[in-house]
Amino acid sequence: MNRKLPCYGENRICGSQEADPKPAWRPPGNRAQHYNIGLPVQIHCVVMRASKSVRNLYLTVFALVSLLAAAMRAHSQGGVPGYPDDPRYGLDPREVAMLPGYCIYTQAFRIGRFPGSNNPAELERWTSVMGPTFNAMHHYCWGLMKTNRAKFLVSTPKMRDFYLRDSIPEFDYVINGAPTDFILLPEILTKKGENLLELDRSREGLQALHRAIELKPDYWPSYAAISDYYRKIGDLAKARGWLEEGLSVTPNINALKRRMADLDAVEGSRTTATKSGMPQQPAKP
Repeated sequence: MNRKLPCYGENRICGSQEADPKPAWRPPGNRAQHYNIGLPVQIHCVVMRASKSVRNLYLTVFALVSLLAAAMRAHSQGGVPGYPDDPRYGLDPREVAMLPGYCIYTQAFRIGRFPGSNNPAELERWTSVMGPTFNAMHHYCWGLMKTNRAKFLVSTPKMRDFYLRDSIPEFDYVINGAPTDFILLPEILTKKGENLLELDRSREGLQALHRAIELKPDYWPSYAAISDYYRKIGDLAKARGWLEEGLSVTPNINALKRRMADLDAVEGSRTTATKSGMPQQPAKP
């Protein structure tokens, strides 16, 4: 038998629920990736019907619990010496300097009062460029921070994989909520695809990259990422094919031209080695 509870936003968290004595609680929006408290849905609905002060206290408590949990998780993994345990809330200036300039004007950076973030003119400018999705772009910036930690700041494969994995839900938060014509969607899909390939999740990674190309056929980084993947696994024919496809729509991109020249050199050396009877060297990624 169904029982009717008041709805909360588009997610219908408090909508029709089966008579389960312990239904799983999921927070509003896509915040389930940050909070995993497991409270009954009834408690959430009762609180969200309470006064504004009670609701604010309720959400603040969960935000603090989420922050503590994330910090403890990163600390248990070893963290990055000399940096905040959680890059999302520490907002270390060294890490922020590696991000696109618009990041400091996104929601979380303004809430965190990062220096220079309180600039109404810049907020209006970037909102006019990106539309309503700009309200969620702090997640993309967090994903980039985690990616940068994986690539540049950690010293162990375990920590590298930890931050690469942790970046995916941040990218997904924006991808899942953005319209198909969002200007940065191909870029975000490409970053997600690159990280998935680094995690040896090739099927998912290639899917993200292919979708980026479908949305924007002249977005050359997607072609480069796919070609790099095939070269890494030794399939030089497919690596060349994707470079050729990318150059057919973006013929003046030097990054693709350099990759093609490197591929020519590798294949040339293999041909020479074959003719001379010398053992062939594996292709370098």
